[in-house]
Amino acid sequence: MSRDGGGTGRSGARAAGKPGGRTPAAGAKGSGGGARATAREVALDILTRVEQQDAYSNLLLNSALQKAGLGREDAGLATELVYGSISRMLTLDYVLEDYVSKGLAKLQPWVRNLLRLSLYQIMYLSRVPAHAAVNEAVNIAKKRGHQGISGMVNGVLRSVLRVGELPVLKEGLSAEERISVLHSHPLWLVRRWAGEYGLETAEAMCAANNEAPAASVRVNTTMISREAMLAKLVEAGLDAAESQVSPYGIVVRGGGNLALTSWYADGYLSVQDESSMLVAEALAPEPGMRVLDCCAAPGGKSAHMGELMKDEGAVYANDLHEHKAKLIAGQAERLGLECITVHSGDALELAGKLPEASFDRILLDAPCTGLGVIRRKPDLKWRKQPGDITEIAALQGRLLESVARLLKPGGVLVYSTCTTEQAENSEVVSRFLRAQPGFTAVTFDSPVWERLQGTALAAGDGIQLLPQHFGSDGFYISRLQKLL
Repeated sequence: MSRDGGGTGRSGARAAGKPGGRTPAAGAKGSGGGARATAREVALDILTRVEQQDAYSNLLLNSALQKAGLGREDAGLATELVYGSISRMLTLDYVLEDYVSKGLAKLQPWVRNLLRLSLYQIMYLSRVPAHAAVNEAVNIAKKRGHQGISGMVNGVLRSVLRVGELPVLKEGLSAEERISVLHSHPLWLVRRWAGEYGLETAEAMCAANNEAPAASVRVNTTMISREAMLAKLVEAGLDAAESQVSPYGIVVRGGGNLALTSWYADGYLSVQDESSMLVAEALAPEPGMRVLDCCAAPGGKSAHMGELMKDEGAVYANDLHEHKAKLIAGQAERLGLECITVHSGDALELAGKLPEASFDRILLDAPCTGLGVIRRKPDLKWRKQPGDITEIAALQGRLLESVARLLKPGGVLVYSTCTTEQAENSEVVSRFLRAQPGFTAVTFDSPVWERLQGTALAAGDGIQLLPQHFGSDGFYISRLQKLL
């Protein structure tokens, strides 16, 4: 059976020691009088709620870990089991269907998810002994169910152990079906990517989406240089290195949640994916400019623009939702940026509220399907459908046409998304340029392209990063200029 190592959460942090080990607190009595839940029980509760309530795993995981009081190792295991089981769900179900006599669909949700997270450990976590995964599953089944359920769980998992290398692929699968099963992605999405990028690239995308992402931070260069910040991280014993994607980024492995550090609280750094850091650089705002960020929450790109402007000028940061707009204000305050003003409203209505041709730079980081961030949010690949792409692309086109009216002659507008779908990316930009002869694409004159060409793709009038290119999010960036 293939083993890719255990204890790695989606944040990129790797739990120290053996991820299956229990901390002394794990068996202690909680305030309610009962034994505290183990890492596997916490993961099982989350997986079951995700399935039954259509909830988002990252939100449930954060709150559940806070309540459970797990130690570092067990928290790492719970995180790995949740994200890993969701990410590999299609493969896990493909295997289990051969051993559950009445079919997975007829099992109670908690039993189905117990089998999934247990098989995930057997197939993918080398640091969790297979017999330990089976024994823990049986114990949980006895505690939550009855002897018949625990016997079934024991029988299914022990039958799987006797097979050897998994999954065993059935004969007659097409190339797309093989990729779908091996890398656990919906068949429609594999076919879409194969048609758009070719089979080899589609498989590489799927494989990359199953890898845990590295943690990366953006340095606030109004306070400290990247070199000085890197030196601080290394001095603190962290495995840190300069980003090869962004000149403002640092990649940190095994450092835990860097948003909980004093460096973050004091405004020296922000947690941001490397691909996302490229957007403000592509926009290239200068001190004294007026800049519009149309869909700004949670505020990372607005803050980066303010940093590049040396906090001189004005960044008008807008978001549809008021509670998300407050996140932008919080970012600006933490980073000591006074040039950012925050507003809440529909980006489609900005052209009616703000003076025409009043901004030197405009960023439209458009709402999208998010299919470039599957490795961080594995739920996405099971939630999205082809119709979602068509629907969101229509909205993106309307947004781009509307906010473009606010750009000054000679000004620059950057259109970006965190998706890999060209229907949301190059096709949106292409339609806009055909309808707006007063705009031209200047993407490939930027330092971003000079640094990334040879790896990233030139997709129409923009740059397309895929998740396997640099180990960062899939992202699209197009730089457009309004002619004089």
